[in-house]
Amino acid sequence: MSEFLSFTVLGIVFGAIYAITATGLVVTYTTTGVFNFAHGAVGMVAAFTYWQLWQAWHWPLLLALVVVLLVEAPLLGIAVEFVLMRRLYGASVDRSLMVTLGLLVILVGIATALWGSAEVIRSVPDFFENTTTGARPTIHLFGSNGVTIYLLQIVTVAVAGGIALGLRFFFRSLRLGIAMRAVVDDPELVAMSGADPFRISQMGWALGFFMAALAGVLLAPTLSTTGLSITQLTLLVVNGYAAAVVGRLRNLPLTFVGALALGLISEYAQAYLPGHVSENLLGVLPEVIPVAFLFLVLLVIPPARLAAAGRLPSTVPPRVASMGMSLAGSGAFVVAGCVLAAVIGATALATLSQGLALGIVGLSLVLLTGYAGQISLCQLTFMGVGAFAMGKLFGGASWWGMILAVVISGAVGALVALPAIRLRGLYLALATLAFGEAAFYAFFSNPSFIPVGQAVNVGRLPLPFVHGVSDRLEMGEVVVAAALCAWLVALIRRSRFGRRVVAMSDSPAAFATVGLSAVRTKVVVFAISAAMAGLGGIFYAGQQQGIGSDNVQFFDSLTLLLFVAIWGMRSVRGGILGGVTAAALPVLQTHLPASLADLTGLVAGVGIILLGRNPDGILGVPWLGGRLRVPFTGRGSSAPDLIKDVAHVS
Repeated sequence: MSEFLSFTVLGIVFGAIYAITATGLVVTYTTTGVFNFAHGAVGMVAAFTYWQLWQAWHWPLLLALVVVLLVEAPLLGIAVEFVLMRRLYGASVDRSLMVTLGLLVILVGIATALWGSAEVIRSVPDFFENTTTGARPTIHLFGSNGVTIYLLQIVTVAVAGGIALGLRFFFRSLRLGIAMRAVVDDPELVAMSGADPFRISQMGWALGFFMAALAGVLLAPTLSTTGLSITQLTLLVVNGYAAAVVGRLRNLPLTFVGALALGLISEYAQAYLPGHVSENLLGVLPEVIPVAFLFLVLLVIPPARLAAAGRLPSTVPPRVASMGMSLAGSGAFVVAGCVLAAVIGATALATLSQGLALGIVGLSLVLLTGYAGQISLCQLTFMGVGAFAMGKLFGGASWWGMILAVVISGAVGALVALPAIRLRGLYLALATLAFGEAAFYAFFSNPSFIPVGQAVNVGRLPLPFVHGVSDRLEMGEVVVAAALCAWLVALIRRSRFGRRVVAMSDSPAAFATVGLSAVRTKVVVFAISAAMAGLGGIFYAGQQQGIGSDNVQFFDSLTLLLFVAIWGMRSVRGGILGGVTAAALPVLQTHLPASLADLTGLVAGVGIILLGRNPDGILGVPWLGGRLRVPFTGRGSSAPDLIKDVAHVS
């Protein structure tokens, strides 16, 4: 009985922390219309700042809390609204998503630069802990067979419940709360009533950042044994995603209930599932359960409840080059790549090979996200599946193994698309994130499949009359594969299927009205995109002779997505340049001062935020796009071109 009560208490406490996190997400979305993917990073920065003030600089506890919760977090929220978010009203969901993802990467980069040293273990004690004896105030319930509860746990649950009730009253009964909800729907109408819509929006961001900081501060003492972790604190928000979706991003009481349910399920699963799951899987249950919960919630919520998330894009996708220009560009690309492979040094050779392999994955994002409008946050998962399958089939270095690995990757993509058919926009992004995280913890980080600290050996594709494939020959293979994939993406865009894909992205309702199947189109485009990502994974792993869990982490997938968006998500050349940039920046960082050694993410974040007002990225800037005439590109689409394309869809 005491064991059950102990796990119940832990479940309620962690559920309360999830509830505070999810409530902050709901508050931000309700008052600004933007789903803040950087919410967890805000809590992470707050937790580290709290440690810095209280433990490192020995400020008084209350003063540290006041500075972090009432000064730093609200001011950061106001600054983010003023600098980044003010121009996003009416923007498509993918554009606002990219900006918040860029903010996430910026905050992670800043935290890495300030607190990234692995030599220092940063632990935050309990608020009420006696600094001399280490004793923590407790309360014992239910007699001798009951459970001991720490005072901090009681405070955490009370704070979470009080916030949920107080915010519900605030948004439904008070004038300011009603105005904060109304500014999302019609800021002009709010302005006519005498209120400043920008100031009200800033209040929404300040309140959301306060909630994120509060969750980070309350979570920090629970990590006293392992110390604060940038990645762990940032990804805490994934647990909040699930609870927020239970409340449909608007209902605070349902969000609170969903968070408590998630906390209890996580603790009960760890306590009572050992007899039914392997030891290796049991070790990753704390990470797998929240993302699995999120995925299941997205599947059971009625489609009508999901329809409101996201707006339709308002810009016309660029038009790709003609067949002749694509062939000529592909040939020039192959020649230039082979010349570089013959003359550059070993370090540059390895970097460029990996960059072109990631460029193939970037091209899969151009097809799936840029053309089809299906936001994917798990593309490196498909890359890892292709590399893993290649390493396990036909000795790990066979053309037949490559073919089967590509087919397997495409099949996994189709399987992911099947349950996600009913999702789009923000909810599809959350579903793919959940799948990617679940695959990372349950498969790529599971010693049953990939031993800890090791990699699956992946060979290089053999060539006729050649004994062994050198680094230069391997780069030649990657160059040819990247050129073929770029040509294929351009061919698909010019085809009838490509016009269907773009039409589905522009208006799913109109697409269905003319009798076309969105289900079939989405499954096919997911399968092609995943197969292409798997091919990129084969060459990526072949260059380094293996694939491990470190190559398919969420932040790497996120960084690649951001770099492709920076260059141009709807441009073939943007996909290739995004992959090359993702591989080249870590190498360039080694030549920078030590203080900038971990700021690849910061560069990506700054780039996407500076381009926040232009959804087509660098290559979509009119004066720049007209001067950068590189392979695989053509003129931009005009209104008559779009009408002609839509007319040919059916």
